[in-house]
Amino acid sequence: MRLSPVLLRLSRGPALLALALPLAVALAFSDETLDKVPKSEGYCSRILRVQGTRREGYTEFSLRVEGDPDFYKPGTSYRVTLSAAPPSYFRGFTLIALKENREGDKEEDHAGTFQIIDEEETQFMSNCPVAVTESTPRRRTRIQVFWIAPPAGTGCVILKASIVQKRIIYFQDEGSLTKKLCEQDSTFDGVTDKPILDCCACGTAKYRLTFYGNWSEKTHPKDYPRRANHWSAIIGGSHSKNYVLWEYGGYASEGVKQVAELGSPVKMEEEIRQQSDEVLTVIKAKAQWPAWQPLNVRAAPSAEFSVDRTRHLMSFLTMMGPSPDWNVGLSAEDLCTKECGWVQKVVQDLIPWDAGTDSGVTYESPNKPTIPQEKIRPLTSLDHPQSPFYDPEGGSITQVARVVIERIARKGEQCNIVPDNVDDIVADLAPEEKDEDDTPETCIYSNWSPWSACSSSTCDKGKRMRQRMLKAQLDLSVPCPDTQDFQPCMGPGCSDEDGSTCTMSEWITWSPCSISCGTGTRSRERYVKQFPEDGSVCTLPTEETEKCTVNEECSPSSCLTTEWGEWDECSATCGMGMKKRHRMVKMSPADGSMCKAETSQAEKCMMPECHTIPCLLSLWSEWSDCSVTCGKGMRTRQRMLKSLAELGDCNEELEQVEKCMLPECPIDCELTEWSQWSECNKSCGKGHMIRTRMIQMEPQFGGTPCPETVQRKKCRIRKCLRNPSIQNLRWREARESRRSEQLREESDGDQFPGCRMRPWTAWSECTKLCGGGIQERYMTVKKRFKSSQFTSCKDKKEIRACNVHPC
Repeated sequence: MRLSPVLLRLSRGPALLALALPLAVALAFSDETLDKVPKSEGYCSRILRVQGTRREGYTEFSLRVEGDPDFYKPGTSYRVTLSAAPPSYFRGFTLIALKENREGDKEEDHAGTFQIIDEEETQFMSNCPVAVTESTPRRRTRIQVFWIAPPAGTGCVILKASIVQKRIIYFQDEGSLTKKLCEQDSTFDGVTDKPILDCCACGTAKYRLTFYGNWSEKTHPKDYPRRANHWSAIIGGSHSKNYVLWEYGGYASEGVKQVAELGSPVKMEEEIRQQSDEVLTVIKAKAQWPAWQPLNVRAAPSAEFSVDRTRHLMSFLTMMGPSPDWNVGLSAEDLCTKECGWVQKVVQDLIPWDAGTDSGVTYESPNKPTIPQEKIRPLTSLDHPQSPFYDPEGGSITQVARVVIERIARKGEQCNIVPDNVDDIVADLAPEEKDEDDTPETCIYSNWSPWSACSSSTCDKGKRMRQRMLKAQLDLSVPCPDTQDFQPCMGPGCSDEDGSTCTMSEWITWSPCSISCGTGTRSRERYVKQFPEDGSVCTLPTEETEKCTVNEECSPSSCLTTEWGEWDECSATCGMGMKKRHRMVKMSPADGSMCKAETSQAEKCMMPECHTIPCLLSLWSEWSDCSVTCGKGMRTRQRMLKSLAELGDCNEELEQVEKCMLPECPIDCELTEWSQWSECNKSCGKGHMIRTRMIQMEPQFGGTPCPETVQRKKCRIRKCLRNPSIQNLRWREARESRRSEQLREESDGDQFPGCRMRPWTAWSECTKLCGGGIQERYMTVKKRFKSSQFTSCKDKKEIRACNVHPC
């Protein structure tokens, strides 16, 4: 169904957006109510003052504005949805727009612009043209219209719903059928205005940051990247208010850009360390591959940092990979309290934000730099239909991570000397932990194992343990620390934050409806897993009951059906489409007749306008494997053109190439060649010689470790003599003997100048028994004289005939 071209332009001023009774429906289902309406013919006044049987606080109906905003942006279009939770329904409604605190009896009391989505469902009222109502009264569970926010300077807006169902009028001045929106300040423009106060706390405080990544295929199934999902290394710092790592509405620095696009924290750490006067601690934690694993398989990454009076803020970020430039993190989180103390604990759920440096819209979009660079902003569910977080109704994005910041110690004189709780006393009395790892460089360890289960299965204090292996001790004189680490803990479901808190189980599924047709009740239960430690009574409910409707009309021909299933996806990818839902027959009618209850329902659904899609293309193929097995490489994917060529040129790309990053390639140890053997360290008797080589490249990323760099071997010159004079005499005799031997060798080499030859070898066997063969013999060089300048000193070979007689 096409969109109606009709638009209503309403006046400026503070606005109230309200859903009231449709006059036509009120006349049809509640004639007596209109008799009570005063005869004033003010502007839409009869609609606003119509009376009927009212039920306030009815929660099965809801009014929703896409994105659930608290503010509206002037001139922006919003989708407004009025819905009933099954099995409820409504027959009529009316939508009007009023300035706040106005009666609606004048034209200038109204503000905003409405746009009809489906003319078969909605229309403008003939006797109140600023109101939208149903086209025909029938049973329905949902309607949608567009509302375009009024110009700047209008003020606040309220969405207010009224429902007609038979003779009953449901309405609310506050609650689920009322939504108030106020005009967004133009200076806001996406920037979180969170004033930072001066800190009055004394001493320092130490905190532990723990990052829990919840981004998985189960929580975010749309287009989830199964092969390369990960969180990059965490990078951040504790800093003063004069330094900003990142913030909404600001521009990403080069360091933030490299984290957002490449997952590399190197440049960001360099930027932080350059602000040494404004930064107290650099916060770093390891990357996580894959993005999610159970905590009993892999411990959540954590890092410790400190704050003081001037540097009491903390910021951090980590890339959500793969993605164009999406991250999560905290910006300028203030850990100083107004009471001049230090915050005990911060727990924050995180949604992704866009760094404004890449224009990709999916996890694995090809690189597409944003020129000019845009401001940092949070992602929303309405950014792009291809976004993995897209929701046509504008719901909030499911959180992808949670960060917990806990205070673990305080040091120095504190301003608020009264501890916040008992744990603070323990933390203050405990010995201060070292800010950095004190493991000597000469001790090479494996990574820590995951934490073991707590030794206590109850809420009593227990311990948990982790281990690591000592792989090498390079210097035996330097002791290596322990290979085990212990930490206090309590059993599952226990909390030491509040002694009066009781821990509950999850709700058990709903029981069947109490009757087979009509309206009945159903219930569900849960139980107390852990009663409060202080002995108080657990006041949380353990049972819930609600109404349920199986069949509205009960008769022998009635049949029992299941509840409606979820709606299918829209049949169209753009424009108007259809979607369906189904239910099943659980019990046929008692009189043996056919079940007349409908088992499927269909309704229209509206997707983005089709003209925004320039050509019809197939879906992208899966990304190819990375061109490398480790390190940085490239990968590609393709799609095909499905629309006809005569429909026009399609300028969309059919192939995409992007960078891919796998774990770093192993680098083996590299060494120089061995040096020459040294001289024997003894002039007589037993001694030793050594040779060495140098390490040119240390092993990295699991490469082959370095072998030995020093070798020694035994040497023995001669026996040592006790009489030095006799020993000197033998040295002279040996020297004279070597000299005469050399002269003799040179005199024997006249036949072959410059070298001494070995004797001829014996003749080889004949190659043939008869008919003529050959035999060979050789003379090889035994020694070449150093003083020789001849090049004819070579091995000799002779050949002769043999067995020449006929065969």
